[in-house]
Amino acid sequence: MPQMMPLSWLALFITFSTIFMMFNTMNYFSFTQKKKKSSKTPKLTKKMNWKW
Repeated sequence: MPQMMPLSWLALFITFSTIFMMFNTMNYFSFTQKKKKSSKTPKLTKKMNWKW
């Protein structure tokens, strides 16, 4: 479509790519991970007894 040529597809691609990357990085860094408190007592693991 020659009517759309003045939009410069490369400029549009770069613009939308940068907006996409900025959106993803803002979503990634907006959530803070909660640190789990490490308990000094050892965790007990259940032994699985398989009955065949």
